[in-house]
Amino acid sequence: MTARYVAVLAGREVATPPGADPAEFRLAVLEDTYEVVAGLELVTAVLALSAPDADAEAITWPGTEVVHASGLRALLDALAALGAEQAAVVAHDAPDLPPLLLGKLFRALGGGEVAICPAKGGGLVALAARLPAPSWIGEIDLDTPDAPSRLRAAAASPGAVRSSPGWHRLRTATDLAHLDPGLEGWDNTRVLLGRG
Repeated sequence: MTARYVAVLAGREVATPPGADPAEFRLAVLEDTYEVVAGLELVTAVLALSAPDADAEAITWPGTEVVHASGLRALLDALAALGAEQAAVVAHDAPDLPPLLLGKLFRALGGGEVAICPAKGGGLVALAARLPAPSWIGEIDLDTPDAPSRLRAAAASPGAVRSSPGWHRLRTATDLAHLDPGLEGWDNTRVLLGRG
């Protein structure tokens, strides 16, 4: 069986609704995103940090690996060092991300080297890759506004980059309206939004 890892890349900023504490809301969103990943079957969940963040580490389940890496390429290399043969990296600010989209990324790796979930408004919600990661990923990361087109342009061959349906991230106040109350999960975020 292929060793698959999914890392949630903890960020420092997230769109915060009026009246909510930014630090508390950031952790709620991160925890909900992490729980989507940790609840997946047949994958190993990882928390990825670019800087020390004890608050972020505190939201993980016991036994979760915490990886310190700066940049998407370095993170994929760190996951390969843990034994991953395929890995996905997910942005911290997608608390209602359907697990099915992550499954589609791994399925897409059957025909490509990299699979992406584009973000509404630019950048990526998630990126998956067969490991070791291709060198042409370069300095592109989840926040690179034109990441999908840059990855396709850099790819060694046509079809090396596959795409799943896109999703949204919580980067601006207007993004909060994209959260779907009908979707299960994102309980921590939902509670804090209800206080506003």
